Amino acid sequence: MIEAATELFATQPPDEVTVADIAARAEMTSAAVYYHFSSKDQVLAEGMRVFATALREQVQALTEAHRPGADVGPAVTALLAWLGEHRSAATVFFVTSAGMSQEAEALRQESRTELLAELVRLIHKAREDVSDAEAAVIGLGLLALLETAAISQVRGDDVYRSLGHRSFVREVGRLAGRIADPAAG
Repeated sequence: MIEAATELFATQPPDEVTVADIAARAEMTSAAVYYHFSSKDQVLAEGMRVFATALREQVQALTEAHRPGADVGPAVTALLAWLGEHRSAATVFFVTSAGMSQEAEALRQESRTELLAELVRLIHKAREDVSDAEAAVIGLGLLALLETAAISQVRGDDVYRSLGHRSFVREVGRLAGRIADPAAG
């Protein structure tokens, strides 16, 4: 049900998707959807929650696997690849659900806070000499880059199309490395 709704929300404005549409896509009845959720907004929020949890877990796994002192660019490009593999959910999370509801915005903000904390851990692992304050600022820069790159990728905007997928990902990785360690770039 969540997967079916996510696919719909990724391709249509959420305010145009109905519970009947979700039910049809999931090959069930509207009553079955209402049995689990009180509204389509609740289905949207649950899909965002599931995606945010998976995204946080992916960043945690990349942080755990990161070699101390290594460039963060490859971790960011790996995360971008993961977002590409979860394109529908990423589209809903980063693009189509923006401004849909207070609950969606609260989920997005909670997720940003958790991702920032994990990116700060990654920075500390990559650069032992960095202060907590500097790691937080670098983490914010990486988070902004990641969100912007994710939006560009899922929308297939002019920048993404003009560079092509490989060059886009490579340039995002290079920029991530420069943000994390300007002396190295």
